[in-house]
Amino acid sequence: MPGAAAAAAAAAAAMLPAQEAAKLYHTNYVRNSRAIGVLWAIFTICFAIVNVVCFIQPYWIGDGVDTPQAGYFGLFHYCIGNGFSRELTCRGSFTDFSTLPSGAFKAASFFIGLSMMLIIACIICFTLFFFCNTATVYKICAWMQLTSGECALTSAEAGGPGALEPGRGGNGRDWGAVRSAGGRAT
Repeated sequence: MPGAAAAAAAAAAAMLPAQEAAKLYHTNYVRNSRAIGVLWAIFTICFAIVNVVCFIQPYWIGDGVDTPQAGYFGLFHYCIGNGFSRELTCRGSFTDFSTLPSGAFKAASFFIGLSMMLIIACIICFTLFFFCNTATVYKICAWMQLTSGECALTSAEAGGPGALEPGRGGNGRDWGAVRSAGGRAT
């Protein structure tokens, strides 16, 4: 079997030495890890944009053609009309929790605000790539993003079981009753 021995010797000569193969694998790994890091940064920025819009958008749900009274409400800001004119009376401020209509809105405002602050801090932490080990920065940002996502999910769950009932707000309150009571939580 001299032919088989010659083929094995030719295959061994064609294989790369271990150091060259390791260098090729390392170069490929670094290139792929940078691409994944860029994608992670892009998706983080997209999540931050959604989070900021959810937090600062004053009105999420508004009146329509079929509603008996004009009004809008958002996370921490709501406006109600008196039914006689198109003028709206607006209430609610994130800086003054006593103006929020219910505990569910207070909890949702707090958790969305915390989620927004964490995700913005995570974007700022991306500058640590210039000063720290890449793996350390990935771990810091991953934990911040996981906490931010958990806060966003917690804010969605803050409404309780009545949150999904038609015509009801985050805690099962009928918004028509809140509007007719002049914005006071009944």
